[in-house]
Amino acid sequence: MSIPQHVVKAHGTGNDFVVYADPEGVYEPTAQEVRRLCDRHFGVGGDGLLRLAHPDDVSDLSDEQVSRLRSAGAEWMMDYRNADGSLAEMCGNGTRVTALFAQTMGYMEAPGGRPLKLGTRAGVKTLSSLGEVEGLGRNVFHIDMGPWKAGETHAYEVTIPGHEGSARGTFVDMGNPHVVAVLEDATGRGLAADSTLPAVSDLDLTRKPVVDPVIETDQNVEFVGIDAIDERAGTGRAHMRVNERGCGETLSCGTGLCATAITLRRITGVDEWTITVRGGVLVVKVSDDNVELTGDACIVGTVTLR
Repeated sequence: MSIPQHVVKAHGTGNDFVVYADPEGVYEPTAQEVRRLCDRHFGVGGDGLLRLAHPDDVSDLSDEQVSRLRSAGAEWMMDYRNADGSLAEMCGNGTRVTALFAQTMGYMEAPGGRPLKLGTRAGVKTLSSLGEVEGLGRNVFHIDMGPWKAGETHAYEVTIPGHEGSARGTFVDMGNPHVVAVLEDATGRGLAADSTLPAVSDLDLTRKPVVDPVIETDQNVEFVGIDAIDERAGTGRAHMRVNERGCGETLSCGTGLCATAITLRRITGVDEWTITVRGGVLVVKVSDDNVELTGDACIVGTVTLR
């Protein structure tokens, strides 16, 4: 088995992972091993697996990719696998969990110390440790998620098997693909007028949402309700649920939170959003060429595999 005997169970606002360090590059997992470990009945259980390794020891990266990560200052790489064993480009919650784990291993400085430049398949992400932040958690990290791209507003139709109705979705590229659909608007601005799906809380996301036109890479789909907007402060509040490719509904999705804030900014002009997911509360700030995510991470414990 190409998995170490001891692994860690951790989560970022409920988005949970099996985590381990591989500083020698000898524990690259197979897809079957990932599926077994992430199985919630027969394994440790998780939405995915996080392997902390040096970029040179991640076999699917090209020499050019490794060189780019190294030249950008990334000594460590978040090798992230979805629960079904597939490779993933990026995971916002996973970066915070990886940073907290790196901190416990002595690979990242304590809160207030030097930021960690973490390699991902979507490039280098810079994480700063903030420690305890009221309203967000005890082990809060700020992530510079870097640039983003978005397609035409409401260009996709989103439906859910078993539910009547549909909503319009907007494509956002956060290094991984997302389609964001706004289903509710409590502000009275009519920003969810195109949706005939049920309320966000009433959705059955055990069924994989259908996106039309089809996106060949598959995608995460976010379903959003707008709760409030303070135009004077330039802030808003929203809630969101997500179905992630490769693992189904999760309690949180960091890149999905960013995609949600990007979409909300486009239709409201508001740059900063406090977003509640089933696993907690996070803050996202969006500019024309960058997005920042702030939220908590937690290590649950260490597991000895047999």
